[in-house]
Amino acid sequence: MKKLARRTVLLGAGGAMGWAAARGFSAKLPTLDGTRRILPETGAQILNDASGLSPTPVFKHITLREDAGEALVQTLRSEMLAARQDGRPFNIGAARHSMGGQAIPRDGTAVTFQNGSVEVDSANLTYRAHAGARWSDVIATLDPLGFSPKVMQSNNDFGIAATYSVNAHGWPVPFGPMGSTVRSLRMVLPSGELVTCSRQENPEIFGHAMGGYGLLGAIVDLEVEMVKNSRLSPTFTRLSASDFASAFKAALDDPAVTMAYGRLNVERASFFTDALLITYRETEDQSDLPAAAGSGWMSHVASRIYRAQLGNERMKSFRWWNETSIGPALGGGATTRNSLINEPVVTLDDRNPDRTDILHEYFVGFDRFGDFLTACREVIPASYQEFLNVTLRYVAPDTESTLSYAPVPRIAAVMSFSQDMSHRAEADMKRMTQELIDRITAIGGSYYLPYRPHADLEQFATAYPRAPEFARFKREIDTGRLFGNNLWDSYLRRL
Repeated sequence: MKKLARRTVLLGAGGAMGWAAARGFSAKLPTLDGTRRILPETGAQILNDASGLSPTPVFKHITLREDAGEALVQTLRSEMLAARQDGRPFNIGAARHSMGGQAIPRDGTAVTFQNGSVEVDSANLTYRAHAGARWSDVIATLDPLGFSPKVMQSNNDFGIAATYSVNAHGWPVPFGPMGSTVRSLRMVLPSGELVTCSRQENPEIFGHAMGGYGLLGAIVDLEVEMVKNSRLSPTFTRLSASDFASAFKAALDDPAVTMAYGRLNVERASFFTDALLITYRETEDQSDLPAAAGSGWMSHVASRIYRAQLGNERMKSFRWWNETSIGPALGGGATTRNSLINEPVVTLDDRNPDRTDILHEYFVGFDRFGDFLTACREVIPASYQEFLNVTLRYVAPDTESTLSYAPVPRIAAVMSFSQDMSHRAEADMKRMTQELIDRITAIGGSYYLPYRPHADLEQFATAYPRAPEFARFKREIDTGRLFGNNLWDSYLRRL
């Protein structure tokens, strides 16, 4: 019972880019008039992503399943050469859980990797994963051997190379983004050369590609750090939102805490005034760890409560009461590290063709968290958007990636909205997003790039001051502009 119940508490703790996996290749695409229609026949293939709002024509879409050996390298070289000769952009994706075409090359060659190969090096506490392997493949390989990913995205069906390419973070502490745990990788450059990149070998490529959104080359495989799996027990602390940052900092200073996250209440009347801090510590008994569990029926019950919040303030209050009262009472038992992170995106799927889930993520310093709360209280409830959830996590400083969103220790706020698929809702979301970005960059924070491209160029450059450096390096290493996506088209090429 305890193993099932704790999913009720966790649901949403990690839903960073979940709930809409099936939308990436749907033939039915939104027209932003509140309906979904099949696009007119144009002769072009159309790819979309998790937003359902990025229908993009591509010249070719191919799926590659070869192992990370010579055959895959030669296939990539051949496809890259053909795209270069045709003057078309090229890009690789896995699950395409981004929300603004960041893994889709407009009118170009789109490649999807599907290969779950993972090899473990127990002596060096690393594993080598195919670029197309998903986190579910990693957990399935590591768990029987007693290991766990050091840092991974919060859901288990994102691609490994994709996580590095967006430099996503997780909620194990006290770590930084996933890129900090990558020891090396192999990449096919735009020239066709296969190179190894690490902090010692081709370090400049390594730093630019970390969070570089696949714009520098085709990653083949990666060597990534792992840790021991362990049995963990949670502690739940309810407190005022204004006290969260200091309590979170105190928890992070406790070396016994290995996983931690926070939540805020979302009812409009008392928006972001109440907080819940959840911390995990290892139990004394670390013998005979059970196999990593998947979603239980309680997760699906919780997901229905989550969905019932839509347009229902009483249900938002009920969900908060459930998470702060019932959840800790039922879900306080021990579980394993791997079970906590072994959650698929489908758990929170909305199943509503007229709405879409849209994520925002903002990064703020501990000393400015109060200003962040004020900005959100003044901006979000005044919009037309349905706000469903926010999860608070820790991100250690990232001084390696050029497009770093956390050059200093920051609290990450992962927000989930349910958006009506209409022109009015899209315009309102863009207005609200730009207002939030202005308020948060004014207090020294930043926003995350895999989501809707609503920021203007000035906002992008403010949040990512080293973006011109990235654009210059991209032009040097990719002289023919072979690798492309919407992030390049919308922002970086203009710098």
